[in-house]
Amino acid sequence: MAKKVILAGVLGGIVIILWTFVLNGIFGFRSSIDMKKVPNEAQVYAVLQENIAAPGRYVCNPQMPQDAPPPHGQPVFGIFYSGVGHEDAGQMMIFELLIFILAPTLAAWLLSQTSQQILTSYGRKVLFFVAIGLLFAFFSNLSDYGIAGYPLGDALLLGLHNICLWTVIGLVVAWKIKPGERAD
Repeated sequence: MAKKVILAGVLGGIVIILWTFVLNGIFGFRSSIDMKKVPNEAQVYAVLQENIAAPGRYVCNPQMPQDAPPPHGQPVFGIFYSGVGHEDAGQMMIFELLIFILAPTLAAWLLSQTSQQILTSYGRKVLFFVAIGLLFAFFSNLSDYGIAGYPLGDALLLGLHNICLWTVIGLVVAWKIKPGERAD
């Protein structure tokens, strides 16, 4: 059974790679959310480079009046700096590919450990993966909404993206994991 779980996980990883290539590579889904253009980018970049040297998440608040509430309607900006430059993109892709294979393999193993009632129904096996997508959406994407985070619409789109992705992974993995097969 361990071979079937690994094979199911690898198939799930292939789904993630294809999904990512189509949605992000061809249609630019993530870049349309995460890489919006900044007017006067060169000037903003110079100010950020001069003022932010250490990796981290930074928040830029409006000037706060003394002994008064924060000014209404003034934006709060979030700035992320990982400390990684373009030269490290290749190494990061290798790490992402590893995650793309490990995550669905772990999920396939978890599915193989569930009850026979779940394993005997293709629909329930797929719902198992939908639940994983919901968890990712809730604890990752929707929790990124708010001050210096994503706007609500973008957070909801990213959450929907994860739910759909894990549903498609579930369709493939559920097809491969059969009842009575446990990876002990």
